[in-house]
Amino acid sequence: MSLLNIQGLSTRLASEAGWVHALDDISLAIEKSQTFALVGESGCGKSMTALSIARLLPDSGAIVAGRVSLSEPHSGKRAGNTTESTDVLRISETVMRTLRGKRIAMIFQEPGTSLNPVMTVGDQLTEIICLHTGATKAQALKEAEEWLGRVGIPEPAKRLQQYPFEMSGGQKQRVMIAMALSVNPDLLIADEPTTALDVSIQAQVLDLLKTLQREQGMAMLLITHDLAIVKQMADTVGLMYAGQLVEKASTAEFFAAPKHPYAHALVKSLPSQAQRGQALYALEGRVPSLVNPKPGCRFAARCLHAQENCSQSTPELLDATQTHSVRCFYHGDLSFTKPGTDTPNFASINCSGTTPKVVLQTVSLSVAYPEKGGLLRKQFKPVLNKLDITLLQGRTVALVGESGSGKTTAARALLGLLGSNAKVGGDVLMDSRPLRQWAERGPHGWRSKIQFVFQDPFASLNPRHRIAEILEEPLLSLRPDLDADARKARVLKVIDQVSMPEEALARFPHEFSGGQRQRIAIARALVSEPKILICDEPTSALDVSVQAQILNLLKRLQNETGVAMLFITHNLAVVQYLADEVVVLRHGEVVERGSAEQLFANPQHAYTRQLIDAAPVL
Repeated sequence: MSLLNIQGLSTRLASEAGWVHALDDISLAIEKSQTFALVGESGCGKSMTALSIARLLPDSGAIVAGRVSLSEPHSGKRAGNTTESTDVLRISETVMRTLRGKRIAMIFQEPGTSLNPVMTVGDQLTEIICLHTGATKAQALKEAEEWLGRVGIPEPAKRLQQYPFEMSGGQKQRVMIAMALSVNPDLLIADEPTTALDVSIQAQVLDLLKTLQREQGMAMLLITHDLAIVKQMADTVGLMYAGQLVEKASTAEFFAAPKHPYAHALVKSLPSQAQRGQALYALEGRVPSLVNPKPGCRFAARCLHAQENCSQSTPELLDATQTHSVRCFYHGDLSFTKPGTDTPNFASINCSGTTPKVVLQTVSLSVAYPEKGGLLRKQFKPVLNKLDITLLQGRTVALVGESGSGKTTAARALLGLLGSNAKVGGDVLMDSRPLRQWAERGPHGWRSKIQFVFQDPFASLNPRHRIAEILEEPLLSLRPDLDADARKARVLKVIDQVSMPEEALARFPHEFSGGQRQRIAIARALVSEPKILICDEPTSALDVSVQAQILNLLKRLQNETGVAMLFITHNLAVVQYLADEVVVLRHGEVVERGSAEQLFANPQHAYTRQLIDAAPVL
């Protein structure tokens, strides 16, 4: 019997508009030592499946049908030749608490909201270990230190004394992983466990998960939008769309011959070296409303192969082969081609043949932060050493490296956002003039010419302001020479540039999807007509289909406006597709630089080879 067996799971959420059918008739099984990967866009029901299994639904949620059976870890056979199991949906909350955290552990997508901000990391780890293993405080402290080391956190003994706010996002994610694994669970539910991690730490954590599966027989439900990780880690893949499983197959079969049109679209959306110079395939539209859904295929409105009956009859999840199920009337009529081999739907991107103009240079840019020193002397720790980069009009430089390599520090130094404590050396030149010789604001000020796109658009957009106010705000601050009519015209132009409707200006950020919010964040950066765009992980939290839309948007805007981009990311597939030049940072030092084609084809430095080897590939 499977360790976890889900049959006919259906979950509803109450809303003002009616019942939201968050999950409809979900059935899947996970064996011991096996990984089942759930993939699909945001809003498809992946996280809701995890919350339903763990019975952590919001107050508005209810499981209306189904069974979630968890078999006993070392059970034998009972009389009647049946295996012992527990239906977690039919036990008391008191009993469920003994299972949750011990037998069922979870790694949440957002570690910042999952860790207690007023407890040290050590206290939080030892509390979990003592509660579920019966260890003493001293034993738990020793185990906590070992687990922090195993998930790649340097100086683990020192980190135990820190609070979550003293750590980076990637470090907090690793603490969450250590907490989940420290009690040796039977089932691990991992919701985007490596999104905030660089490729080296990601590889280390994934290897750790594989090792624990072999040693302990741990089963894993892996929720991710990274298909390369799915191919590397999963035994079985379940593709979700609009609260339903639309395809279920062994990993090998899924990637060799995906059958559902939605699966075709996702695989074709992935960036790669082969697609340089072409627009990515972008799946238009969004997941439909799940408030009292109508009969019919829920993907029909976005499907290129939809027929008349697709909007009238609801397809069942049926076996196409013994190990492959699909929810589609016409899956046998579809053909699948690998990404980059079909181009009819791709818009060609034309590059200018003229020599591009240098718009920004850093000359020996260095940054050091103060450390505790003697009474009369302040000591500084270098974090960036003599960085030289050149940004050309209409071209993209990618800055890559592990967490702590100095990538974000370099971006903040360019923007003058490091604060008075930092010791900054070297120079930043715009149009061959040092920034200090430019006015900071106004029509000729440097701040309007260098703009930033943040990783999390929801955190960077004011939730109390309408989109029109958000887009006009930079103009009020940086372009006081523009009158109200000129500002309105500029806002209307930029919202059109990012392919958003004019009526979006009257709405608030929470009314948009993640991809739409990122478009708005890009519009805000472009509204002051910058020459330089600094993008810090702008696609890391996005689904592959939305990522394709954003990358196409950035490339199109670059061609139209000539903006130069500094692109910071740990997604090497995106770098291969988007970047003209790649700069590799390690501990604040440039260890290698070169064109994207040359660097990935023939990396010269051992660290660059390590990064490339650590990145999962499809």
